[in-house]
Amino acid sequence: QVQLVESGGGLVQPGGSLRLSCVASESIFRFNSMGWYRQAPGQARELVAQIRSDGSRNYADSVKGRFTISRDNAKNTVSMQMNSLRPEDTAVYYCRGFSFPNVYWGQGTQVTVSS
Repeated sequence: QVQLVESGGGLVQPGGSLRLSCVASESIFRFNSMGWYRQAPGQARELVAQIRSDGSRNYADSVKGRFTISRDNAKNTVSMQMNSLRPEDTAVYYCRGFSFPNVYWGQGTQVTVSS
């Protein structure tokens, strides 16, 4: 069973930056994709950013140009740089790994954007 552990969340002012990291307990080299999802109170979990094994990326429209996802297979890590944060980015952020046919989730890290 692969374990994913997120870190890097916290409280930041609007316009600020955070970098989230997710470390896997085993190699992610053959993972089809790694991604970040978020869930705000009372809302459904949504895809924020995803990076596939071929290096291709996709982002939610709401974060395009502000967030950047990256993947380091050698370190079993996927990260997401979040810039120009807005109050509406406040949510619990979850790391997700997909290695067909299995899906793995981290425990989540809280990101709060507030002045």
